[in-house]
Amino acid sequence: VQLQASGGGLVQAGSSLRLSCAASGGTFGSYNMGWFRQAPGKEREFVATIGWSGYQYYADSVKGRFTISRDNAKNTVYLQMNSLKPEDTAVYYCAGARYGRRLSLSEEYDYWGQGTLVTVSS
Repeated sequence: VQLQASGGGLVQAGSSLRLSCAASGGTFGSYNMGWFRQAPGKEREFVATIGWSGYQYYADSVKGRFTISRDNAKNTVYLQMNSLKPEDTAVYYCAGARYGRRLSLSEEYDYWGQGTLVTVSS
């Protein structure tokens, strides 16, 4: 399974961005999908996950501002990011898990995209 993330860029605080992650190979509809991010000098952290059933779970830091969704017909998962803050600046990675229970943990994921950079200026 290959994951290709896109949609990052440079925006001002308060703006919105939508990230996309296109999957090829495998059976996308059966995977749990997630977004993680890594800011400069920090460890990778969980952002959001959406299960194969549509169940969603968010990190507290993005709850109410970010929305994860998926389109199984397009083999794509999205991350809609609203009200962006400078602290959201990071490389964002999409990931896929064949199984997994604790989907806020990166080690539960089997497949990773290459990352897309989001920079939020103040």
